Amino acid sequence: MTGKMRAPRSRGMLSGLLLVLLALWGGLIPFIGPYFDFGFGSSDPWVYSNDWLVLSILPAIAVGLGGLILMFAANRPAAMFGGWLAALGGLWFVVGTTIAGLWNMGVGAPLGGEARRITEQLTFFDGLGAVMILLAALALGRFLVVGVKEARREEAERRPVDDRGGPEYTAVPAQHKRHFHIGRQKAGSGAGKASRRE
Repeated sequence: MTGKMRAPRSRGMLSGLLLVLLALWGGLIPFIGPYFDFGFGSSDPWVYSNDWLVLSILPAIAVGLGGLILMFAANRPAAMFGGWLAALGGLWFVVGTTIAGLWNMGVGAPLGGEARRITEQLTFFDGLGAVMILLAALALGRFLVVGVKEARREEAERRPVDDRGGPEYTAVPAQHKRHFHIGRQKAGSGAGKASRRE
């Protein structure tokens, strides 16, 4: 596996963990929210419908799976797949309720007054999906960048080696050779002078 394919697991750990937590919220809040008069349609908890399956449960599964991949991926392609999966799940949280209206689907009107209805719409769908997309985009950006340590490791792996298994032999620079010959010439010239004096 080349250096460009590898990536530290810690790079997507935080974003992946947050995405998993948000996915748990998105998948469970439709069923436990009514305990606190916080939800859509019925005020009874744990009311399942195909509308909730399409609008909350399935996108939550996609985001949670993407977050788990980001947390444990050790190579870039897998991490990129997890990031895109989480981003698409978050996108469905944002646009799903709008598209569902065209399919004659819906989870009912939000409960409570105006302020609570806005909060429910944001925390169940639009705002929740926007935060998921943001975290997924941040994770994708981190995996697109090659760190300095990774680049150095890749360079070290590509460095050629000689037949003995060690680093490639590096010739002595010409400057050093010239200094060596000059020293020999000086020593020889001194010996010549000494012989002539004799």
